[in-house]
Amino acid sequence: MKQILTFLVLLIGLSVQAQQGELLEPAQWTSEAVKINDTEYDIVINGTIENEWHVFSQFTHEDGSLPSVLTFENSGNTFKLVGKAKESKTIKAYNDIFEVEETYFLGKAQFTQRIKILTDNLRQININLKYQVCKEVCINKEENFVVVLDGGVAQLEEAVVDDRSKELNKKLVLDLKNKDRLNDGSETVSSDSNLWKIFILGFLGGLVALLTPCVFPMIPLTVSFFTKQSGTKSKGITNAILYGVFIIVIYVVLSIPFHFLDSVDPEILNTISTNVWLNVIFFVIFIFFAFSFFGYYELTLPSSWSNKMDAASSIGGIIGIFFMAVTLALVSFSCTGPILGSLLAGSLTSDGGAFQLTAGMTGFGAALALPFALFALFPNLLNSLPKSGGWLTTVKVLLGFVELALAFKFLSNADLVAHWGILKREIFIGIWMLIFLLMALYFFGIIRFPHDGKKKWSFPKASFAILIVAFVIYLGTGLKKNAHLKLLAGFPPPTFYSVYEQDTDCPLGLDCFKNFDEGLAFAKAKNKPILLDFTGWACVNCRKMEENVWSDPKVYNVLKENYVLISLYVDDRKELPKEEQFNIKLNKNHLKSIVTVGDKWSTFQYLNFETASQPYYVLLSNNLEILDKAKQYVGVDEYYNWLKLNGKE
Repeated sequence: MKQILTFLVLLIGLSVQAQQGELLEPAQWTSEAVKINDTEYDIVINGTIENEWHVFSQFTHEDGSLPSVLTFENSGNTFKLVGKAKESKTIKAYNDIFEVEETYFLGKAQFTQRIKILTDNLRQININLKYQVCKEVCINKEENFVVVLDGGVAQLEEAVVDDRSKELNKKLVLDLKNKDRLNDGSETVSSDSNLWKIFILGFLGGLVALLTPCVFPMIPLTVSFFTKQSGTKSKGITNAILYGVFIIVIYVVLSIPFHFLDSVDPEILNTISTNVWLNVIFFVIFIFFAFSFFGYYELTLPSSWSNKMDAASSIGGIIGIFFMAVTLALVSFSCTGPILGSLLAGSLTSDGGAFQLTAGMTGFGAALALPFALFALFPNLLNSLPKSGGWLTTVKVLLGFVELALAFKFLSNADLVAHWGILKREIFIGIWMLIFLLMALYFFGIIRFPHDGKKKWSFPKASFAILIVAFVIYLGTGLKKNAHLKLLAGFPPPTFYSVYEQDTDCPLGLDCFKNFDEGLAFAKAKNKPILLDFTGWACVNCRKMEENVWSDPKVYNVLKENYVLISLYVDDRKELPKEEQFNIKLNKNHLKSIVTVGDKWSTFQYLNFETASQPYYVLLSNNLEILDKAKQYVGVDEYYNWLKLNGKE
């Protein structure tokens, strides 16, 4: 209970900050070391807290808000802690939400930890402080201190880059000419368009969630409650609409933390999404989701959470309605969780990252909220709703097969990035054929699952099964060498990642370079312009461009004859040789280690073109002149005209 309440309060606080456009800093901290004797020091952390804000003690009640936590690095090796950290004056007050007495600081906070030195050469202590600071909202914060043992005040040491790294940094930065040609403003429109597409996909996901057994039966019950218990019809309508608004808010604020991840490092979401083990984890989770939908077990959050929220909803007024919305989110998790998981994973593995996730969550929440507001306005429509029954179970099974298919997409991402060679294109397609063939057999009534009743043959189910069989046959056409599946472009591995022997590991059999310097040297020797292709092994839109746009004969010929193609994979996890690994300074205190091929090219893209999205196409002359604005995901004609206009005949 404590965790879910704290999480919700924190998310609302982060949402407020995001709307203000900056991260609040309501507490400022300093550190010092006070010498007691030759072997003992008091490490003192002092905080100044803004008016009306408060910071929680280390010793606040465990069932309340989050306590402050001090962590001393290397404690026990070069020094040891003497007792527990002491605190300055605190205040105790009862919290109605958590129903416990909490302990916190107002105005000023001080932590004093005595340490005993165990070695002669210890000069400084590294400390991490995690704390929660609250007013109307609560914010989780973190501070790092480096305290020198001479009684003086210490500051964080500035990150230092060695001379070898500096030289390798310089080689990453190009002397680009006419850089202002890269973007004429059209990219923003494209980004907005993509957000609307993700919103619509999220909305469709919400509509699917409405048709599940966890949500659908709640629509008439909840609407009837508002219309009958609110006293007047207008009050009932107002409450139902407010209920819908809170549903949207709850799902939107779940995406807010990802914006702060995005702001720490512009490449962090791409790094997370292409992480091999994260994709393997997604594979396992989606398999788990699928078998839950098949009825082998029920996926639920702890019942105590929903019980507490349900009890809180009886408070009445706006607060009660809010907790009713939270209750819906919790009790419907067994059906909405897998759909939300797909949305989260899909957003992390796409270019828009956090903003796409917010757009998708907004769409999802809007779809869930829509029927409650709509049926409150027009209660007679409730009579037209179909009755709950076996069709809801059928929807869950259908979703289970979809989750199963998506699971292998994530395993394929891991396989591509790590170059395991397990799920080659034809093997991946074969697995999908098996999954959808099993789906067809289910709709034909040949196979059953634990929660199914006696199967009855029906024309709609048989018709749907025939469509699925047709899709399986379509998938089979992709088993031929270099065969394209344009309806699924981007989902199977690329055509060159195949069980068949290939002449090249470049898209569509084109000649390409995967090292910028080598490609530039070749372009100068041939006196040709460059198509610089920032791509990724796990990039769906990259595969769509290659299979739907590059494969067009007129585009393919221009690419092959007029350009030197340099494809840089920003998610390649192959380690660079030790002599090519280095550090780059992102900010005053943060060094980024360039260890893999993907690290190098993703940093190269951001330093030179100030973007971290893929696909991203740049036309360069062989003397590094920008020839035209950059392109991302566009159609055949626009891409062809762009290439033709700037290509050397």
